[in-house]
Amino acid sequence: MIKAPNQNEYRIRSASSSNSGNYRCKGRMKSSQHKTTEWSDSVTLTVSDNKPRPVLTVSPSWLSPGASVTLNCEVEHPSAGWSFYWYKAVPDLSEKSSSYELLPDGSGTAQDSYIIHGQTHTAGYVCRAGRGDPEYHTDHSQPKFVWSADVHSAASLTVSPDRVQHFTSDSVSLTCEGNFTEWRVSKFSEKGFFSHCCDCQKLSGSSYKIHSLQEGVTVYWCESGSGELSNAVNITVRGFGSKIGSFIVPFIIGLVSGIILVLLLLCCCRKIKDLCCNSLTQSQSTNQNSAAQQKANKNEDNVYSSLLPGDFPVYEIIRSSGNTGSGGPADKHRNVTSALELNVIDEKTDFRKWRNDDPDGSSDYEDDDHETGSVSGSGRGRGH
Repeated sequence: MIKAPNQNEYRIRSASSSNSGNYRCKGRMKSSQHKTTEWSDSVTLTVSDNKPRPVLTVSPSWLSPGASVTLNCEVEHPSAGWSFYWYKAVPDLSEKSSSYELLPDGSGTAQDSYIIHGQTHTAGYVCRAGRGDPEYHTDHSQPKFVWSADVHSAASLTVSPDRVQHFTSDSVSLTCEGNFTEWRVSKFSEKGFFSHCCDCQKLSGSSYKIHSLQEGVTVYWCESGSGELSNAVNITVRGFGSKIGSFIVPFIIGLVSGIILVLLLLCCCRKIKDLCCNSLTQSQSTNQNSAAQQKANKNEDNVYSSLLPGDFPVYEIIRSSGNTGSGGPADKHRNVTSALELNVIDEKTDFRKWRNDDPDGSSDYEDDDHETGSVSGSGRGRGH
């Protein structure tokens, strides 16, 4: 318990973390030592041995030349009574750090935001806060950068090779350009760490080489000896496995596409082959049917041609077509045919003999030829 007799105010001088805690108070009547008031509500007091550091945010962080930028400064334990101060970070190559220049009308503002109009180039900013009498100030915030891609500023940065993505196994060259004799390359990682590029190996003049790229997204820019900042370049770096994957994925896609194309071609060839085979089979079947039909027609023509008048071998066709068994009408027909055969042969022989015996050709046998012709015609008629 802290006793402060006859006073309604208690002051802590040179506060430290040991003064942190809950505080409350009550009053006592002067006329009576035993009469007191109730305890007041408690108040929590937090005392830090280190100065608080405000957090600065910028919006937008990437801008088009000539755009407006808004700065916001936030104190760790916000409370009333804070004043805010706004600075521009100016590179100091001799000290390998940055100094702070107070922005116009940026001293002791009551608002925790500050607007910069007509931003045209890359720049860094910091803020701090203060309160009390005498005024107590916080530390400066970490610098925040507003990056511009404007290459027409007094200083500029070029990257080689100039591509969207790099790999950890690559090396990159940075070249600072402008009418300045001294340069320094700075970087800001995606994790929020700002530093000067210690791993940038200086080549000749204003050229630098980075042999060991760190995986992730990092912003690089050049700082001149007079405090100018160049345009910023965003470099994205991927691991070696990503490099292999960038070749494997297209290879697998191409391989799968090739296999699908081959399967489609095989399927199409098979369909064409089946269609050709079906056409060939139908053609062969048609040719066989046509040949069979022609053969049948030819046999039929032979049969009918054998039945023409004057064709003596007619008995052979009649004989083969009537062979259906024994003891039936066919047998009678065969007997008749045999008799006709003998008669025809005998008549033919007699005719030849007559021709030899009668060289003049005059004979009454010629009158009997009508009878022979009628017998022959009778035999042909039975054949039908």
